[in-house]
Amino acid sequence: MTRTALIPGGAKGIGRAIALDLVSRGWNIAVAYRTSEAEAGALVSEARGKGVKALAVRADCAVAEQCDELVRNVTTDIAAPDALVHTVGPYHRVDVLKETPEGWREMMSANLDSFFYCARLVAPKMMERKWGRMIAFSMANAERASAQVGVTAHYIAKLGVVVLARTLARSLAPHGITVNTIAPGFIASGSAPDAELEKMVKNIPAGYVGKTDDAVGCARFLMSDDAEYVTGTNIVLSGGWGL
Repeated sequence: MTRTALIPGGAKGIGRAIALDLVSRGWNIAVAYRTSEAEAGALVSEARGKGVKALAVRADCAVAEQCDELVRNVTTDIAAPDALVHTVGPYHRVDVLKETPEGWREMMSANLDSFFYCARLVAPKMMERKWGRMIAFSMANAERASAQVGVTAHYIAKLGVVVLARTLARSLAPHGITVNTIAPGFIASGSAPDAELEKMVKNIPAGYVGKTDDAVGCARFLMSDDAEYVTGTNIVLSGGWGL
């Protein structure tokens, strides 16, 4: 049976790498994007060239109504998603006392609300099938709930992602659905300047910045049948940073 994955934020970076890995293993994919139309189109073309069904949908997943339309389109054009890989995760750096209400709300809605909106929509069909996989991306050390004066809103939202994922995991476990999070540290995914990443190498015990392939490996395991008893976990992908 061919399975279908919905990947919000899948046009670039870690999401794109996971999408291509799924395609290589015969999955159909649907990616949601806000502005990366060219990248999403190129990904879909590459996927279709490998014989699977693929779809790109422009959608702001921070808006509940757009998530409704997104899931309807995927279900109509391909199939109801068997997996949700939520890779949406914008961030900005600003001192907590200089943060604006608009900036605060953007971080919460884009990172946390969007995961909730997508998860609640794909869960019912997964429950009917008695099988499903959900993966969301948090942030290394979010579970510590430490002070983060420069990325406060983003950090709190990513901690919320962990709490939401664990709550969903407990609720959906009786239905054969697993829900887990991956918490990257410094990964060369295109979301941060290379110069900024290189400055952090001295703080990473592994001695190097992570690759998107590192995230792909974690996701591949969590999506597999080998991980059917793994739910509610948070895999810290940081090369030891923060220990």
